[in-house]
Amino acid sequence: MNKLVLALSTLAFAASLGSAAAQTARTATIQPGKPARVAVVTALKRDCSLGEVGSIRVVTAPKNGSLVVRGGKLKTPANFRCPSVETPVQALFYEPNRNYQGADEIAYETRSTDGSVQSFTLKITVTSKPAAAPSGGLQEL
Repeated sequence: MNKLVLALSTLAFAASLGSAAAQTARTATIQPGKPARVAVVTALKRDCSLGEVGSIRVVTAPKNGSLVVRGGKLKTPANFRCPSVETPVQALFYEPNRNYQGADEIAYETRSTDGSVQSFTLKITVTSKPAAAPSGGLQEL
Protein backbone atom coordinates (compact mmCIF):
# COMPACT_ATOMS: atom_id res chain seq x y z
CA MET A 1 0.00 0.00 0.00
CA ASN A 2 2.83 2.44 0.81
CA LYS A 3 4.37 1.79 -2.62
CA LEU A 4 1.09 2.78 -4.28
CA VAL A 5 0.89 6.00 -2.24
CA LEU A 6 4.53 6.79 -3.09
CA ALA A 7 3.93 6.08 -6.79
CA LEU A 8 0.83 8.31 -6.85
CA SER A 9 2.67 11.08 -4.96
CA THR A 10 5.56 10.90 -7.41
CA LEU A 11 3.17 11.01 -10.37
CA ALA A 12 1.33 14.03 -8.91
CA PHE A 13 4.65 15.81 -8.29
CA ALA A 14 5.82 15.12 -11.86
CA ALA A 15 2.50 16.40 -13.23
CA SER A 16 2.83 19.60 -11.20
CA LEU A 17 6.34 20.11 -12.57
CA GLY A 18 5.02 19.64 -16.11
CA SER A 19 2.38 22.33 -15.69
CA ALA A 20 4.85 24.72 -14.06
CA ALA A 21 7.34 24.18 -16.89
CA ALA A 22 4.68 25.18 -19.42
CA GLN A 23 4.54 28.69 -17.91
CA THR A 24 7.28 30.96 -19.27
CA ALA A 25 8.30 34.08 -17.33
CA ARG A 26 9.46 37.19 -19.17
CA THR A 27 10.32 40.78 -18.27
CA ALA A 28 9.93 44.14 -20.01
CA THR A 29 10.79 47.76 -19.27
CA ILE A 30 8.28 50.19 -20.77
CA GLN A 31 8.18 53.99 -20.83
CA PRO A 32 5.14 55.72 -19.32
CA GLY A 33 2.43 56.97 -21.67
CA LYS A 34 3.56 54.87 -24.63
CA PRO A 35 2.04 51.61 -25.88
CA ALA A 36 4.56 48.81 -26.29
CA ARG A 37 4.30 45.56 -28.23
CA VAL A 38 4.94 42.77 -25.74
CA ALA A 39 4.09 39.63 -27.73
CA VAL A 40 3.61 38.49 -31.33
CA VAL A 41 2.35 35.25 -32.87
CA THR A 42 2.66 34.51 -36.57
CA ALA A 43 0.82 32.47 -39.20
CA LEU A 44 3.93 30.44 -40.01
CA LYS A 45 3.83 26.65 -39.77
CA ARG A 46 6.88 24.60 -38.77
CA ASP A 47 7.78 24.17 -42.46
CA CYS A 48 7.61 27.99 -42.93
CA SER A 49 4.47 27.83 -45.07
CA LEU A 50 1.58 30.13 -44.14
CA GLY A 51 -1.34 28.81 -42.14
CA GLU A 52 -4.01 30.43 -40.04
CA VAL A 53 -2.61 33.19 -37.84
CA GLY A 54 -2.03 32.20 -34.21
CA SER A 55 -3.94 33.82 -31.38
CA ILE A 56 -3.34 35.53 -28.05
CA ARG A 57 -5.65 35.22 -25.04
CA VAL A 58 -5.22 37.44 -21.99
CA VAL A 59 -5.44 35.38 -18.79
CA THR A 60 -4.63 38.10 -16.23
CA ALA A 61 -5.12 41.76 -17.10
CA PRO A 62 -2.70 44.42 -15.82
CA LYS A 63 -3.57 46.43 -12.71
CA ASN A 64 -1.82 49.61 -13.86
CA GLY A 65 -2.41 49.69 -17.59
CA SER A 66 -4.38 48.27 -20.49
CA LEU A 67 -3.92 45.61 -23.16
CA VAL A 68 -5.06 45.37 -26.75
CA VAL A 69 -4.59 42.60 -29.33
CA ARG A 70 -4.17 43.80 -32.92
CA GLY A 71 -3.80 42.00 -36.20
CA GLY A 72 -1.34 43.03 -38.88
CA LYS A 73 1.64 41.90 -40.94
CA LEU A 74 5.32 41.71 -40.05
CA LYS A 75 8.48 40.59 -41.79
CA THR A 76 10.33 38.05 -39.65
CA PRO A 77 13.88 38.93 -38.54
CA ALA A 78 16.87 37.34 -40.26
CA ASN A 79 17.62 35.20 -37.17
CA PHE A 80 14.06 33.81 -36.94
CA ARG A 81 13.28 30.14 -37.70
CA CYS A 82 11.74 31.32 -41.01
CA PRO A 83 13.89 34.36 -41.89
CA SER A 84 12.65 37.38 -43.84
CA VAL A 85 9.09 36.14 -44.43
CA GLU A 86 6.15 38.53 -44.43
CA THR A 87 3.40 36.96 -42.35
CA PRO A 88 0.07 37.88 -40.80
CA VAL A 89 0.41 38.27 -37.03
CA GLN A 90 -1.51 38.88 -33.84
CA ALA A 91 0.30 41.28 -31.51
CA LEU A 92 -0.31 42.12 -27.85
CA PHE A 93 0.25 45.75 -26.81
CA TYR A 94 0.53 47.06 -23.24
CA GLU A 95 -0.01 50.72 -22.35
CA PRO A 96 0.58 51.92 -18.78
CA ASN A 97 -1.97 54.16 -17.10
CA ARG A 98 -1.32 57.88 -17.49
CA ASN A 99 1.53 59.11 -15.24
CA TYR A 100 2.04 55.62 -13.78
CA GLN A 101 5.55 54.39 -12.98
CA GLY A 102 6.23 51.14 -11.16
CA ALA A 103 5.57 47.42 -11.49
CA ASP A 104 2.79 45.63 -13.34
CA GLU A 105 2.20 42.06 -14.47
CA ILE A 106 0.14 40.24 -17.07
CA ALA A 107 -0.45 36.62 -18.00
CA TYR A 108 -1.42 35.45 -21.47
CA GLU A 109 -1.58 32.37 -23.65
CA THR A 110 -0.59 31.99 -27.27
CA ARG A 111 -1.93 29.41 -29.71
CA SER A 112 0.19 28.56 -32.74
CA THR A 113 -0.98 27.55 -36.21
CA ASP A 114 -0.68 23.88 -35.21
CA GLY A 115 -2.88 24.44 -32.14
CA SER A 116 -0.19 24.17 -29.46
CA VAL A 117 -0.70 26.51 -26.50
CA GLN A 118 1.99 28.25 -24.45
CA SER A 119 1.43 30.26 -21.25
CA PHE A 120 3.43 33.35 -20.34
CA THR A 121 3.77 35.68 -17.38
CA LEU A 122 5.23 39.11 -18.16
CA LYS A 123 6.61 41.23 -15.32
CA ILE A 124 6.59 44.85 -16.46
CA THR A 125 8.57 47.79 -15.11
CA VAL A 126 7.17 51.17 -16.16
CA THR A 127 9.92 53.78 -15.88
CA SER A 128 11.05 56.95 -17.65
CA LYS A 129 14.52 55.43 -18.08
CA PRO A 130 15.28 54.20 -21.64
CA ALA A 131 13.07 51.23 -22.55
CA ALA A 132 14.39 47.73 -22.99
CA ALA A 133 12.60 45.44 -25.41
CA PRO A 134 10.53 42.66 -23.87
CA SER A 135 12.43 39.43 -23.56
CA GLY A 136 11.29 37.44 -26.56
CA GLY A 137 8.89 39.50 -28.74
CA LEU A 138 8.48 37.32 -31.86
CA GLN A 139 7.85 33.87 -30.47
CA GLU A 140 9.03 30.59 -31.93
CA LEU A 141 5.81 28.58 -31.66
